Amino acid sequence: MPQFDPTFFTTQLFWLFVTFALLYVLMSTLAMPKIGAVLEERQRKIDDNLDKAAQLKAEAETAIALYEKALAESRSQAQEILRASGEAMAKQAEERQKQLGERLAQQVKAGEARIDAAKEQALTHVREIAGDVAKSAAVKLTGITHDDAKVAAAVAAALEESR
Repeated sequence: MPQFDPTFFTTQLFWLFVTFALLYVLMSTLAMPKIGAVLEERQRKIDDNLDKAAQLKAEAETAIALYEKALAESRSQAQEILRASGEAMAKQAEERQKQLGERLAQQVKAGEARIDAAKEQALTHVREIAGDVAKSAAVKLTGITHDDAKVAAAVAAALEESR
């Protein structure tokens, strides 16, 4: 094998050095700057994306805080509306209860007045009937006809005693 022959070592080392130097120059002038640019661009995009993500996170936290504040305000407003409507309904119910009580009191008074009128009418008829019965009983028992005024006075006195 010729590469293991010591007579060719110097030429092989020369061409090794020339090839290495040429590849080193080509890599350092052409390939490495492009690779470096790509790496720098990638790092810049990553940093930009991280900055944008941090900014969006801050905006999301602000939006969440505003949402929670609005939610708390709407809950307090809802509680206030419920309280106000409860008070209004209680006031309305109290007013209706008062009106109903007044109407029932008027109906009771009217009913009592009708009862009193019916009672007076019945008592008037009872007095008349009692007077007629007493007059006819006196006529049958004694055979004497009495005056209507005396009979009415006697019936009224008897009714007053029974009360």
